[in-house]
Amino acid sequence: MQRLSVSATALGFGLTWAVAILSIGWTSMFGWGTRVVGVVSSLYIGYAPTFLGGIIGALWALVDGAIGGAIFALVYNAVVRRR
Repeated sequence: MQRLSVSATALGFGLTWAVAILSIGWTSMFGWGTRVVGVVSSLYIGYAPTFLGGIIGALWALVDGAIGGAIFALVYNAVVRRR
């Protein structure tokens, strides 16, 4: 099995999560998904159902997703190496 690129996996996870959080934040400006924004805003400081709040949430999500993606790739590579 091939190993994953840690940086590429981190970037992929980070961008995917950032786009999702940005979409939810901006969609909630119109009344949809406000409960999701309320829950996520307890983790991401500044995240709110506004234009700027969506961007702030996306920046937090980019960092959070990148860290999660890097951890995922490192664990995956460690498991593949042992096989």
